[in-house]
Amino acid sequence: MKPSPFTYHRPGTIDEAVEMLGALGATGKVLAGGQSLVPLMSMRLAAPEHLVDINHVAGLDRVEVEERTVRVGATVRHRDVELHDGAHAAIPLIRQALVHVAHPTIRNRGTTVGSLVHADPAAEMPAVLVLLDGSVELRSSRGTRSVPAAEFFVGPMESSTTADELAVAATFARPPHGSGTAFHELARRHGDYAMCGVGAVVTTDGDNAVTAARAALISVGAGPVLVDLAGAVTGSGGGFQEAAVRDLLDAQIDPEDDIHASAEYRRHLAHVLTARVLDEAYAAAVVTRRGEEVA
Repeated sequence: MKPSPFTYHRPGTIDEAVEMLGALGATGKVLAGGQSLVPLMSMRLAAPEHLVDINHVAGLDRVEVEERTVRVGATVRHRDVELHDGAHAAIPLIRQALVHVAHPTIRNRGTTVGSLVHADPAAEMPAVLVLLDGSVELRSSRGTRSVPAAEFFVGPMESSTTADELAVAATFARPPHGSGTAFHELARRHGDYAMCGVGAVVTTDGDNAVTAARAALISVGAGPVLVDLAGAVTGSGGGFQEAAVRDLLDAQIDPEDDIHASAEYRRHLAHVLTARVLDEAYAAAVVTRRGEEVA
């Protein structure tokens, strides 16, 4: 199929882009990577009257690694973030999740910020943003606001971005010192949306005891589901109480049946994958802290 007719706009600056979006309102859509929007338009599931192409807007194509954060501009491709050595050194979880996003061809064009705004409950990067206490910077003619990840995702395929706002960047916070991360998912075929996916951050002290543990899950709720697992830590060492982990997960996730998997199977995957990423994240935390002590 072909998309409905639309008017194409190509602003050159952020100010021009937000002015256009303010004038167009609900009739306009932002085009960045287009890997979600264009297929929806081709299937007539979305029919915007106007497309505002931000690929020529200066200043949106940068990855900035700071002491405490990694900031990704709106037109930075998934692949560029995945291969950015500075971003990987600062926050390994970003690359650990990005390698699961679709296929390299899609990652070559799709944008990380666009994936966040699209807010698909099965997408990896919203879970990463929530897990890392990140935020999204939104710009409009009314000004700029930074929306924390906990408030940004408001429902399936729905973010707190308004029609006149442009998401100009996403900021991911670096985990505390002594932290390790991991991300795993299971899909029916490589590159498909996951039936369940889990990312974890585990933080340890100088004795390698766990001081904090969190997981973010995809495809088991209306959006990324963040679960604090500190209550499942054993008294010493890096172990987690399996039953306690399951109970904490079951209290938060709400999987549904669909053509790909039953709710029961998704819940089972959540248990198995969470145990796996917690073990890997703990092992990475121990290695990280040893490296810090040597340095």
